Amino acid sequence: MWNLSIHWWELIARGLFVYFFLILILRSTGKRQIGQMSPFDLVLLMVLSNAVQNSMTGGDNSITSGIILAVTLVLANWTVGKLTSSSKVMEQLIEGDPQVLFHNGIVYEKVLKDAQVTRQELIAAVHKAGYAELDAIRAAILENDGTISVIPKHH
Repeated sequence: MWNLSIHWWELIARGLFVYFFLILILRSTGKRQIGQMSPFDLVLLMVLSNAVQNSMTGGDNSITSGIILAVTLVLANWTVGKLTSSSKVMEQLIEGDPQVLFHNGIVYEKVLKDAQVTRQELIAAVHKAGYAELDAIRAAILENDGTISVIPKHH
C-alpha cells in the first residue's frame, strides 16, 4: 500500500515528462480546443489522463506514488504559471499570441484555418457581442484563452 516499486525520483521524472508532453501536444491543437471545451474535448481529456497514467506510475499503484505524482504535477503547474507570468518569452512559448481573425472588412482565412476556427464561429462571436454582421465591427481577435474578442468600429 505504501511501498514504492520504483524509485521516487523516477516517478517525478515520469510525471514531469508526461506533464510537459501533454502541454506540448495540447498547445499544438490550437487555442479553440483548449479554451472552448466541447463534450468531445472533455472525453478526450479523460481518456488522455487514463492513457498516460501507467506511463507516469511505471506500474506502481501505491498510495505513496500517487502522492508523489500529485505533488509533482501541482508543483510543475505552479512553476509553469510563475514562469509565464514573469517572462514574456515563456508566456509566448506556452500560451502563444492573440491572433487577428478579422480587421477592417478583411477576414483572414489562413489565420482562421490555422487556428481551427470556422467562419461560422467567428460570426457567432460577433453576434454574441451584440452585432448583426462583420461590417459592424473593426476587428475580431482570437485571445490566448480561446475566446474571440470583438472590437466595434466606433470604439
